[in-house]
Amino acid sequence: MTETMPIAPWRLFTVEVRAVRRLSPSFVRVTFTGADLDRFADNGYDQRIKLALPLPGQREVRLPDGPDWYAKWRALPEHLRNPVRTYTVRTVRSHLAEVDVDLVLHGDGGPATRWARRVSVGDEIAILGPDAGYDGDHGGIEFRPSSAARLLLAGDETAVPAISGICERLPRDARGTVLLEVPDVDDVLPLVAPPGIEVRWLARGANGHGSRLVPAVAAAAGELLAGDATGAAQPVADVDVDTEILWEVPEEVPPVPLYAWLAGEAGVIRTLRRHLVAERGLDRRAVAFMGYWRLGRADPA
Repeated sequence: MTETMPIAPWRLFTVEVRAVRRLSPSFVRVTFTGADLDRFADNGYDQRIKLALPLPGQREVRLPDGPDWYAKWRALPEHLRNPVRTYTVRTVRSHLAEVDVDLVLHGDGGPATRWARRVSVGDEIAILGPDAGYDGDHGGIEFRPSSAARLLLAGDETAVPAISGICERLPRDARGTVLLEVPDVDDVLPLVAPPGIEVRWLARGANGHGSRLVPAVAAAAGELLAGDATGAAQPVADVDVDTEILWEVPEEVPPVPLYAWLAGEAGVIRTLRRHLVAERGLDRRAVAFMGYWRLGRADPA
């Protein structure tokens, strides 16, 4: 009798680019297709995935085979190791075997930005994503508001796809504020949200990262918490974002007046974390902080 292998939460999908659409000066949407993308789980919210990109001079990706592919990939010499970067799913169309991913065109010249600036129809990559055949929790979703009365979602351009996906899945009676700092006023994108969610786009122009987001979060937190009692200021351990990953996500959120989800450049998120928890006294069990990237440093795989 042939023994069937159990289905894992995640799997590698070999895909090719079906379409490329420039959304704004800073965003490009890439539509992927593949023979088995109908098995890609449509979990919504801030579902993370990994893209394995071609090496310089290549238009396709060759990753090691088998369930231990990641260990084999890590063991490869750096010049033979395809770059792997983390992104958020924007849209899944299982019936068409299509997945959209919105990419930010940073000016840092990293492998993901270089690929995004040159990507064309027919290019091949690999996606590590959730398998719809698995009937448990796939993981990779950090938005867990529980029964919070109000929401505060904030981030820079790298968080726009995740926040957009979250807003599309919110219940119609959700209330709160969304703050999105982007490089340019032309980077404002269509965003679907319930009527009780106020969406504010903050174009920073030539100013530094967080210059618009930090004061806006402080002001919004004050507005959303007006009349609600908060706890005492809580000490938070400082994080050296040059050497450590800033990623603190509560597993279970207690009943609270406000749930905050913040993602973007790690130094900016560290500042917001300190303000909301250490200065304003928000319950740290109701605040998700994610340093998606670090200014001047390459992203970890």
